[in-house]
Amino acid sequence: MTAPLTLTEGGSLYGRIGPEALAALVTRFYARVAAHPDLAPLFPADLTHTAEKQLAFLTGFTGGPPLYHQRFGHPRLRARHLPFPITPARARAWLACMNAALRETPEIGEAEARELYAALSRVAAHMVNTPEEGEPNLDNS
Repeated sequence: MTAPLTLTEGGSLYGRIGPEALAALVTRFYARVAAHPDLAPLFPADLTHTAEKQLAFLTGFTGGPPLYHQRFGHPRLRARHLPFPITPARARAWLACMNAALRETPEIGEAEARELYAALSRVAAHMVNTPEEGEPNLDNS
């Protein structure tokens, strides 16, 4: 689930977006997360380190240098997120914050934003580890 996005005719997604635009996206994204009533309680009050880790992850995920691997080891996304109750609603909220941040980052082209959002949608679905209240837990992992 953490393999970088595939290359297209225009190169890696990272090469098409660039490090500055990716950093701007992460900043806008975490400003939204910090204000979201369903997401903010899952995160530390100071999001500086969290944003640094997200930027490192997204850099490698989009085909750039493997910064996350170099600094923190393998992402093991699902395992690292298991301590946090990630419901389908929270995954949708996370994606909504990302979608809004993508729209607010004009340095990222529309095609690149769609590509990144589609890839992150798959990641968000993979992170769900808790059913909504009243739903049966069908996760056998």
